[in-house]
Amino acid sequence: MNRLRRLGRAERIVLVVALGVALEAFGSFLSGVGSAAGWVAYAPLSQGTLIGPGGLHPWVRLFIWLVLTIVWAVASIAILQAPTSE
Repeated sequence: MNRLRRLGRAERIVLVVALGVALEAFGSFLSGVGSAAGWVAYAPLSQGTLIGPGGLHPWVRLFIWLVLTIVWAVASIAILQAPTSE
């Protein structure tokens, strides 16, 4: 928390955005666990579906995104409300 006090307002905003991007990447990874990726049809020009069955249930993906959003909101509030040394 001592390092956070030395950061300016603009640096804190950059930190919050970077945290959001990192959590989005982590959420995309978690949501995609178990789903097929890439070509699963034999012919590249086939009209069938390209993504096979599998993956997480929709409510599990929703729960993952809700938890990550709450984590980002709480961390952002803590980062942006920390007292500055200025």
